[in-house]
Amino acid sequence: MQRRSFIRKTVAATAGSAFLLHNDTLAALAHELAGFRRDNIEQLARDERFWLPVQRAFRPSPHFINLENGYFSPMPMETQEAWMDNIREINGLHTFYMRRRQFEERDNIRRLLAEFAGVSPDEIALLRNTTEALDNLIMGLPLQKGDEFIITDQDYPNMVEAVHMRAKREGIVVKTISLPLHPKSDAEVLQAYEQAITARTKAMLVTHVINLTGQVLPVRKLCQLGKQRNVEVIVDGAHAFAQLNFKIPDLGCDYYGTSLHKWLCAPLGSGMLYIRKEKIANIWPLFGDVSTGENNIRKFERNGTQPCSNHLAIANAIRFHQLIGSELKEERLRYLCHYWAEKVASLPHLTLNMPLEKERSCALGNVAVKGMKPAQLADFLYDKHRIFTVAIDMPTVKGVRITPHLYTSLSDLDKLVAALKSLA
Repeated sequence: MQRRSFIRKTVAATAGSAFLLHNDTLAALAHELAGFRRDNIEQLARDERFWLPVQRAFRPSPHFINLENGYFSPMPMETQEAWMDNIREINGLHTFYMRRRQFEERDNIRRLLAEFAGVSPDEIALLRNTTEALDNLIMGLPLQKGDEFIITDQDYPNMVEAVHMRAKREGIVVKTISLPLHPKSDAEVLQAYEQAITARTKAMLVTHVINLTGQVLPVRKLCQLGKQRNVEVIVDGAHAFAQLNFKIPDLGCDYYGTSLHKWLCAPLGSGMLYIRKEKIANIWPLFGDVSTGENNIRKFERNGTQPCSNHLAIANAIRFHQLIGSELKEERLRYLCHYWAEKVASLPHLTLNMPLEKERSCALGNVAVKGMKPAQLADFLYDKHRIFTVAIDMPTVKGVRITPHLYTSLSDLDKLVAALKSLA
């Protein structure tokens, strides 16, 4: 009962803007970080004294170095503890909780998350992941045979397949454009989309941060392009939300889907769908619903019984994130990525499949070794150096993805650099 009471008090007292520290673990961390000045974010992002207690807030396996945090991010221990407490409490109350309390407390979390994202609670649905969020949009947009849907050669496979399934079922036309790995300017990216737009183009998918390489696309400009040409823009925010410092309204988008178990460090199986209020009625929900109301964002949540413990722990994940701060977190993640990448960028046997400009990169990177297949490189790093990565072997990108996180130490990244240099 105590944790549920905490959530209600947090909503009432702070509306998600400044969380109460109810847990000794987080309170101790807050105390350790309080002594550092925050007037120079770039300098603080490089101050290892600040990040040591943040690293201790996580419990990664000691048996290998995990540089594959892009699949999902680990929860800090405080969030883990809260999540497990939620499981135990809900299991004890079982059907009483599900019938009497789950919806009220789900809406409490909705308000916290909406405040964090900078939108109205009536504009977000709590779902399981980015795929579920974007499938609602891709399958729910009102399209007719012959309408064109633009995707790119670097979009996430699940979303690409959803668009192609709709094409197969309904006869819409899929247009796939190529994106540069190292664009010289935003104009180069915009031109790739703009050249593909015709009078029949009704929708386009825009990936905020490309999962293969970490490239950050100029989403706001692409959304403006869509509005100018009367094209609906669906934004895939799987890797951007809580990695980059922004609020959803900053992007000027109407539709946004993301996974909260990635860079927000919420439990696995938590995601969010955003639809601008006046657009909700236009989208059919992926699951059956005729009673919620066409203008009600909750029509997208009719997907069966959900693990409420996941949703409740989103509050803890937000609180941990805010303890660090969005701007500082983004700067630290970019620093970690550039730390290793800049040390190997000039090596003749390596290729960086990633931009290094600040506005086009953050936590994710990708590197290839000449003469080695991606799987061979990933196996070498793990088998010889106990460094876990993921092989990316796509027609457009071939290499291994490197994704450090807040718990990653510089010494771990030095080991990666030494391993890559040894291949010369």
